[in-house]
Amino acid sequence: MKFGIFYEHQLPKPWTDGAEQKLFHEALEQVELADRLGIDYAWEVEHHFLEEYSHSSAPEVFLAACSQRTRNIRLGHGICLSPPGYNHPARVAERIATLDIVSNGRVDWGTGESSSLMELGGFRVPVEEKRAMWAEAVEQTANMMVMSPYPGFEGKYFSMPCRNVVPKPVQRPHPPIWIACSKRETIHLAARCGIGALTFAFVDPAEARHWVDDYYRILKTECVPIGHSINPNICMVSGFSVHPDKDEALKRGLDGFMFFGFALGHFYIFGEHKPGRTDVWQKYQAARGMMPTNEARGIGTPDEVRRHLRGFAEAGVDQVCFVQQGGNNRHDHICESLELFGRDIMPEFKERAAEREARKLEMLAPYLEQAMARKQKMRALTDDEVPTYMALGRQVVATSQQAEISQDGKVADFGRGDINVPLQDPSRKVEAAQ
Repeated sequence: MKFGIFYEHQLPKPWTDGAEQKLFHEALEQVELADRLGIDYAWEVEHHFLEEYSHSSAPEVFLAACSQRTRNIRLGHGICLSPPGYNHPARVAERIATLDIVSNGRVDWGTGESSSLMELGGFRVPVEEKRAMWAEAVEQTANMMVMSPYPGFEGKYFSMPCRNVVPKPVQRPHPPIWIACSKRETIHLAARCGIGALTFAFVDPAEARHWVDDYYRILKTECVPIGHSINPNICMVSGFSVHPDKDEALKRGLDGFMFFGFALGHFYIFGEHKPGRTDVWQKYQAARGMMPTNEARGIGTPDEVRRHLRGFAEAGVDQVCFVQQGGNNRHDHICESLELFGRDIMPEFKERAAEREARKLEMLAPYLEQAMARKQKMRALTDDEVPTYMALGRQVVATSQQAEISQDGKVADFGRGDINVPLQDPSRKVEAAQ
């Protein structure tokens, strides 16, 4: 089983000068440490306007900084918001490919829609259409990374003409695709689309087994890939704080973990928020005594955390991702937990990870081959079909000269192309796999 660390960049109030700067630089140090310890992934979210809960609105910048401080750890968008109102598909393709280049091929491309009205409303993304927007955008972004040139597209939610989207990623055909899942139905969607499931739901190993079984059953029988490769993986998140003394592990990690859950609920389920005024930490403090604490799995002694992780491994989970940066959890405590985990817990799981992965891929190989055969690929343009575009300056001159010539009745050919060349035939659109 593989392991990752997960960042929201939480910053409870009250805020002091330099607090955000300190938060980000401490997170960079934690990722450096995780890389040295041999932890497999660093995941970074994309959220907007979710004060205190997440100050991570530009994950591509943070992950690029991580890429230059690390050598082996994979850098995951957990996730990049996909509806075009958040990010134009061509800009996503460009950013993912550039990050893949500067990291020497270490990027995982997580995708999602968001379920927060603060974000959806802020970018005018309609709730009832966000899933369809996700599907259209993810499929076309993958096409942009693979095709030279991208033929152009006229869809329901975005359109663009033929362009060659550069650069292309190091990983071919493109980095592994994931989707954020908080419900079992999204696990099913991930399997049908042939992408990894980032399950941001705190379930126990017994429940995880049902999610894993569903995912691989559907992957084998119903998958039609949304991308140009299949990423058969399922990741579960877990709390995280390790110390030889259980009470100290709880003291160091429980409050931050509970704030993580409360703040998530505030923005996604039950809260009312006044931008720039609501104090989420204060609301949490008022509610803390009424909140259950029995869901703090992954927080305890090395033996307790080891048993917790064995349950996930036995359930068939491919990766466990730790929420270690939550609330006011301290940087030095996070680092101590990571070091203890890397020394006393992780080796048991790492020594079998490569063998387990090889067996899994060997077993899945015929199913993945059948799934790829079911994919309808976007038709590439022939050389003659690729349009030629006239530079703006030349068009301005040509238009001016044409006006002069038309006055004395002469006719001239100023070359092929026009900045207003129409989009390619919409029939080239391929519906996203559902």
